[in-house]
Amino acid sequence: MKLSLAHSPDSDDAFMFYGLARGKVPTGGLEITHVLEDIQTLNEEARVGRHEVTAISFHAWPHVAETYALMPCGGSIGDGYGPLLVAREPLRPADVRRRLVAVPGLLTTAYLALRLFAPEAETRVVPFDRILDEVREGRADLGLVIHEGQLTFGGHGLHKVLDLGAWWKDETGLPLPLGGNAVRRDLGDEMMGRLTRIVRETVRYSLAHRAEALEYAMSFARGMDPGVADRFVGMWVNDMTVDCGDRGRRAVQELIDRGHAAGVIPRAVRADFVAA
Repeated sequence: MKLSLAHSPDSDDAFMFYGLARGKVPTGGLEITHVLEDIQTLNEEARVGRHEVTAISFHAWPHVAETYALMPCGGSIGDGYGPLLVAREPLRPADVRRRLVAVPGLLTTAYLALRLFAPEAETRVVPFDRILDEVREGRADLGLVIHEGQLTFGGHGLHKVLDLGAWWKDETGLPLPLGGNAVRRDLGDEMMGRLTRIVRETVRYSLAHRAEALEYAMSFARGMDPGVADRFVGMWVNDMTVDCGDRGRRAVQELIDRGHAAGVIPRAVRADFVAA
C-alpha cells in the first residue's frame, strides 16, 4: 500500500521523521512517500484530502475535521513559548492593536493566537521566511514569527514585543498547541491506528538517537548555526511530541473553543484524537 506523509521542510520536522525517512523504523510493508511543503500549503491541501497523513495547524484542523482525525503524537506544542511578535523598535504589546502585522498564513495557529490577543490588528500575509525582512525593511510594523525566526530575529536588529505562547499560558494555564499530524478517516480505524503508531515510533527513535537525527536535520536548517538548530529542535520535539497527553488534548480543545467564540473558527468542533 502506498501512502503520502506530508510535513514541512523544517529542521524540527526533519528531526522528528528521521527514523522513518532513513528506514530506521519499520512500516510493516507500507510504502510511505515523504512530501515536503510549507505549513500554509499543507493546510490548504488538507481541504481536499490530498495526503493520507499530513502535518496541519491546529487552527486549520476544524476546517477538515470530517476528513482527518488528529494524531496524539508528532505535535509541536509550546509550553510557555510560541510565535513571537517582533518589531524594528521597542513597542508595548498594547501597540499591536494599532499596527500592521505581517503574518505567515490565515490558517496558521500563530494567526489564530494573534487574533485572540489583538482582534483589531491589521494583517497582511507574507511567506514565513520573508517576515523578518518585511519588518526590517519597513513594509510592516510588526512580524508574527514562527520556525527558526523565533531564535534568530535579534540578528536582524529586531525587538521582541510579545511571545504569544507565554501570553496564552498566562491566560489559560495551558501550553499552546501549534501544529500536529492528522490522518485521513477513510483509511479506517485499524490503518489510522497503525500509522499513528509508526509516527510515534519515529519520534521516539529520533529522541533516542539525537545526535544522528540532528545531523540529518541540519540539512533542513536553512543556514542555522548547529547550536541554534539544536535548541530549536529541543523546543519542538520532546515528550509532548511522543504523546500530547491529557494536558495537550485540553489545550487543543481550549484553542478551538476560544477560536470559535471569537468568530475565527467557523464552527464548534470536539478535538478528536486517534486511539493508538
